Order: sequence, then C-alpha cells, then structure tokens
Amino acid sequence: MKIEFRKIPLNSSEFEISSNSVKFLGTFSKISSKLAKINVNLSGDCPVDCCKCGKEMTITLDENINFLVSDGIYESAQNDDEEFVIVEVQDHFLDLNEILHSEIESLKSEYYICDTCKNNDNYVEIEY
Repeated sequence: MKIEFRKIPLNSSEFEISSNSVKFLGTFSKISSKLAKINVNLSGDCPVDCCKCGKEMTITLDENINFLVSDGIYESAQNDDEEFVIVEVQDHFLDLNEILHSEIESLKSEYYICDTCKNNDNYVEIEY
C-alpha cells in the first residue's frame, strides 16, 4: 500500500496488510506537513533460523510499534520522539508494505536459539 505523502489524511485511517502469515494492522495520520504517525500491531507467525544449528523454527509475533515517518531527513525539535521508530522517506511516498518487510527482516536478523540447542550444552557451535 503506497500513499503519496501529501495525501495522508489528518484524521486517523485504518489499514491492514499481510505478508505470508504476518499481519500489519493499525492506523496512520499526518501530524504536520512533513511528519506522519503510524501505530501498528504486528502479529502472526514468522519463520526464523536458529543461530547455533541453522534449523528453521517459527516465532509468534504480537508487538505494538509506533512509527514516526518523515518526508525527507528527520530533524528532531523535541526529545519526545524516543517512543517512536523513525522512518525517513525520500520519494514523497509512504509505502506500508516496505515498512512491514523491513520490520520482518529486522526480526529475522536477531539471534534465536531452538529448543534443541537450549537443552544441549555439549557444544557451543557446530562447524561445517
């Protein structure tokens, strides 16, 4: 879902998009000419790899995330933006699919350990 930044409404608008079994459900609204706010719930099942053995496993997501989207380079005037994930767009379009895929890839890049590796202290690392 791609929206031109100047067409983002001042009133909150709801949206729902999904990728595989991950849902991105929330609201978005413009708070100034260059800033928009997105409040979402990221839920569903996401496949990730164990960082020790490489086995694929599934994690269950249920996270609330607040984004602050800037049309261009973000310049903070206050320190009250610490609760937001800052996203800068350069092409004057808010692309919710791109934000969803970015969050999924960010989650996949974290370290996860499968139950087998948690219970097995015989080795620290498998070498191939």
